[in-house]
Amino acid sequence: MSTPRVQKITAQDVAANRRRGGDIRVLLSPKTVKSTSGFMGVLTLEPGEYVSEHRHPYSEEFLYVVRGSLLMRVEDEPVRLGPGDALMVPINDRHRLENVGAEQAFVVFHLSPLAPRPELGHVDTEPLPNADEAAPKVG
Repeated sequence: MSTPRVQKITAQDVAANRRRGGDIRVLLSPKTVKSTSGFMGVLTLEPGEYVSEHRHPYSEEFLYVVRGSLLMRVEDEPVRLGPGDALMVPINDRHRLENVGAEQAFVVFHLSPLAPRPELGHVDTEPLPNADEAAPKVG
């Protein structure tokens, strides 16, 4: 039996990564669907939660806010985001995302191009809020 050409991934079937803050789920990636140009996922942040500051030396990051009120800091410049807003973070720019609203926030993200090796794709620039959690397997 052959592997199907296309594969559906359900967010509930993907393990949450909480190490850097919030509930991050990489859905479409080299690991899950054998993508070659980037990866895509979703982020859920409760009020007051944040994703710690980091940068991507090889990738642009694209965000689309489905719900919630967020503050993104890109190279220390604040950008307020709400439902329907989209933002691109340039390659290697430090960025941090925080839910500054009273309701749960939900974001769709995509990064492209892929780093030459997964461990080179993400550089933390501040302490992780949940550093004691097991390191996730990179998608």
